[in-house]
Amino acid sequence: MEKINIKGKTFEKYIESKEIDLIIKSLSQKINSDYLGKEICFIVILNGAFLFASDLFKQIEGLPTITFIKISSYDGLSSTGKTKELIGLNTDIKGKDIIIVEDIVDTGNTMDDIVNMLKKQEPSSLEICTLMFKPQSFKKDFNIKYIGKKISDEFIIGYGFDFDEYGRNLKDIYQIKNKI
Repeated sequence: MEKINIKGKTFEKYIESKEIDLIIKSLSQKINSDYLGKEICFIVILNGAFLFASDLFKQIEGLPTITFIKISSYDGLSSTGKTKELIGLNTDIKGKDIIIVEDIVDTGNTMDDIVNMLKKQEPSSLEICTLMFKPQSFKKDFNIKYIGKKISDEFIIGYGFDFDEYGRNLKDIYQIKNKI
């Protein structure tokens, strides 16, 4: 499909699944190189990052662990600016090498809250891996070590990204064309 309509909004194909696969392969190679011989604990941010995390996790060498938290800051097409923890961390991360896996970092507000929350638990190291990054929207000063692709500020759906919970199942990523 080149276009898709959801709740009166039109989205056009933006990133094909083949490119997504290449992005994930590149990220996994960097992580595997950086963490050779180390144990990694991935903390995945639900719901959006579940497809990305699954495909990334399968390409990580060694015996990594994975856990999930659910944080929300979106309402429809825009961020509310307030982070709400819906499912908390249930793993002890003290002294562990942690990689936060997120689908997208835009303003950085949600990720800033997550990083501050996790640092209190004293991990050995803490890095961020995001599939998509919106540098034009980013308002924070923390480092994102693993960035899959920098994209424009337009809203996207597909491959885990959603519009009011619709569109997560699409294998490609689509970009909004009519915001009105």
